Amino acid sequence: MKLEFVGGASTVTGSCYYIDADSTRFIVDCGMFQGTPAIEELNHRPFPFDPEALDFVLLTHAHIDHSGLIPRLFKAGFQGKVYTTAATIELCRIMLPDSAHIQELEAGWQQRKARRAGEAPFEPLYTVDDATKCLSSFKALPFGQTIGLNPEVSVRFRRAGHILGSAIIEVQLDPASRGPKLVFSGDLGNVNQPIIKDPEFVAEADFLVVESTYGNRVHEDRMSSMEKLKGVISRTLERRGNVIVPAFAVARTQDVVYDIATLLQRREIPPVKVFIDSPMAVSATEVFERFREEFDVETTALIEAGGDPFDFPGLHYVRTVEESRALNDVTGGAIIISASGMCNFGRIKHHLKHNLWRPECTVLFVGFQARGTLGRQLQEGATSVRIFNEEVVVRASMESI
Repeated sequence: MKLEFVGGASTVTGSCYYIDADSTRFIVDCGMFQGTPAIEELNHRPFPFDPEALDFVLLTHAHIDHSGLIPRLFKAGFQGKVYTTAATIELCRIMLPDSAHIQELEAGWQQRKARRAGEAPFEPLYTVDDATKCLSSFKALPFGQTIGLNPEVSVRFRRAGHILGSAIIEVQLDPASRGPKLVFSGDLGNVNQPIIKDPEFVAEADFLVVESTYGNRVHEDRMSSMEKLKGVISRTLERRGNVIVPAFAVARTQDVVYDIATLLQRREIPPVKVFIDSPMAVSATEVFERFREEFDVETTALIEAGGDPFDFPGLHYVRTVEESRALNDVTGGAIIISASGMCNFGRIKHHLKHNLWRPECTVLFVGFQARGTLGRQLQEGATSVRIFNEEVVVRASMESI
């Protein structure tokens, strides 16, 4: 057996593991590298394995740093199946075409730049058509059942508690003679987190491959996070400022909305307008609503009592560009949750441009900020930043949970 770390090593993005098990070859995850230009350039390098020789792909969850290069894998000749969970497939139906759209926009900008410089044309990593076509090869596997993919490999998906549909993947090589057992954690969630069920425990493995984005820090407990969120919102609203929350469209947005709904239900914060300004986050929230069997006991009880955390007074889902642009005029105190989570692209950049210079406002970071991103610059105390070729002074408060 050969195990090779293709991504996710020496950097926290680009997760991909290549396994050569005699006559079977497969990868676990095929993620996009995100961060500095040097790191993102890794997305264009040739795969260090032959995509055509792969038998299948195992996918832990839908986040782009785990799934984002799958369309490029098919474009490079892969013809097999992508095995994952049903909820992950539905989220990938949203996220991969959206990623492709970003690739096409970036390529268009680079092509115009190349033409002016007399250089060779710049091609996108993959197109929306590439992303849409590859989704037909995704196949859902249930949680908890051992499934034989061929005589050499069986797999079992266990709940990882990270995002909707996320899985720990147990891989049994040569099941008939109990060969090596490999366990891939994917990204692991915390226990007692909102909305989805807690991660399951795996009792044994011969080889354990663990993701460790937050391996060098201790997470705040849920009560501390809720108290901090309450304080940030209350202080900002007292100043009649906006709370701007850069949030990943899948999972982190829904977590934040859930906690705001809880604080409102307890009357621990005043009534406030909450805008989810991300078409992908809106679509992802609809997927959450369709997979309520993934919810934990607390969320299920809340819904049964009539308190849907994704539908409460003051919550507004923003889809159109016109509705998003109208938020630029909101100055009296609101919560605006928008993607991307690291502020490198998307509608969040417009909201930062219109709120960073206002001392009454707060930017609240609720997720990891990779080196080289706009979010990391702000989190580390930049006094001014460049957004859409305009220098914007930073007077708003910066908070992180």
